[in-house]
Amino acid sequence: MVENKDNKNCCGCEACVQKCPKKCISLVQDKEGFWYPHVDESLCIGCKLCDKVCPYNEKSEFSLSKSEEKLFAYKNDSSDILKESSSGGAFTELATCIIEQGGVVYGAAFKDDWSVHHICIDNIEDLKKLRGSKYVQSNIEDCYIDAEKKLQKGIMVLFTGTPCQILGLKNFLRKDYPKLLTVDFICHGVPSPGIWKRYLDEEFGKEETCRLQAADGKNTVLNSSLNAKSPIGDIKFRDKTDGWEKYRFVVRRKSAVKADKNSVLLSDIHRDNPFMKGFLSDIYLRPSCYNCPAKKGRSGSDIQMADFWGIREVDRKFYSSKGVSMLIVHTQKGMDFLNKMKGWIKQIDEQVELLNQSYSHCAIPHPRREEFFYRVDNEDLISVINELTKQKITERVYFYIRVCLKYFRINHFINKMKAKWERK
Repeated sequence: MVENKDNKNCCGCEACVQKCPKKCISLVQDKEGFWYPHVDESLCIGCKLCDKVCPYNEKSEFSLSKSEEKLFAYKNDSSDILKESSSGGAFTELATCIIEQGGVVYGAAFKDDWSVHHICIDNIEDLKKLRGSKYVQSNIEDCYIDAEKKLQKGIMVLFTGTPCQILGLKNFLRKDYPKLLTVDFICHGVPSPGIWKRYLDEEFGKEETCRLQAADGKNTVLNSSLNAKSPIGDIKFRDKTDGWEKYRFVVRRKSAVKADKNSVLLSDIHRDNPFMKGFLSDIYLRPSCYNCPAKKGRSGSDIQMADFWGIREVDRKFYSSKGVSMLIVHTQKGMDFLNKMKGWIKQIDEQVELLNQSYSHCAIPHPRREEFFYRVDNEDLISVINELTKQKITERVYFYIRVCLKYFRINHFINKMKAKWERK
């Protein structure tokens, strides 16, 4: 049964929970703040459907060969959309195409307590809920079941998520639907929802998260003492006020005045924000992220998205300080939708791996990950993050060397030569 798996072999896609005909599988949060399936054996009938849909128990039927990949650069022609999007605004354009054809869109959105869950929308106005990066694992809830019902009724569906969530959806459906378009993104890994909630509690002391923790009643990493402060009105993991490449982590309080400067509770350069530092250092990613089953397009998605950080190296003219999206098209269905998109699109004759290593390589566990989770039970979270992720001088020097190599396109040239040498 699914609950007997090692944590490293459960990506939290929730396909097993939704596929169970007896509804005997629920999610339980572990001490690291991740959710895992738990089986009520008194209700289980031994059908093993949970095992059949699990990405770790079955090779994906939708695996793709490398030859089927087509790489594109994209940027939306709307400055307003570019401003609100994480990169080039490709998601908004695709979602708009689907909704205008009477379809629906599934994607990650914030709840009132600033946890992340999947929702379904059917209008352009609600796209703002799904727009923008959310560096927290989302709860799929019943979206697989709901999407299947809509597909069976002939409704067009755009389903977006992490590669493992799309792989979970594909395994759940067990068949392809002509009106289903699946889009995932090149994933660095998903951080702990428990750590995210704990961070908000320490940084902003929200009363509502305190009540949620009290109701949970578990002694996990979620527990903290809180001081009530102004309620949060908006969170942006990728605020582009200073530009796409210099994005900031910004938190605003609720304000009646649009663009009220006094509404800003926190504004950090991403590499200086404690939560982002921990996330980017891989210190509290889900264990399965170090053993991901959906790398190299194995999720079965039609289109995969990412920031096109290397666009300046391959095409300086296409570069934009407002953001550029990378699109990897895997299927003819994906190509058909790409041809319907408005905006600037250019095919790029490069290998995806040379531009984004996360496409094919899993995250590597931080050497002090175990120490981190041991210490946060009894110490201040932010202090522990800052201590364990502090860069050595040599690491900082290495970082700036990499930046220089990237700017002058030397890094890209070296990677191409290395790839050519390995093929010999």
